[in-house]
Amino acid sequence: MLHTVNHSPFRSESLTTVLRYLLPGDVLLLIEDGVYGAQENTSFSDKLKQAMANNQVCVLEPDLKARGIGNLIDGVKKVDYDGFVELTEQHQVTSWL
Repeated sequence: MLHTVNHSPFRSESLTTVLRYLLPGDVLLLIEDGVYGAQENTSFSDKLKQAMANNQVCVLEPDLKARGIGNLIDGVKKVDYDGFVELTEQHQVTSWL
């Protein structure tokens, strides 16, 4: 399963909620303002690191660049638009709005 989150975790509960429902092997993709959740040294860093023990966490790189974010949690994978398409082709998608 591919879970996408597009809202900032500082303004929405979407990331917190999806982290409770991830199953081992699921992929989490942060897009749009959701990429703020992948920053190191925030109140969400430890939760995301715990999820990364069993799940791949990705961020859409153009959204990172658009927001000037560079301090990512180690192990978070950056994907471009082609990578986004590949993930959606490989997995059933659930969007957390």
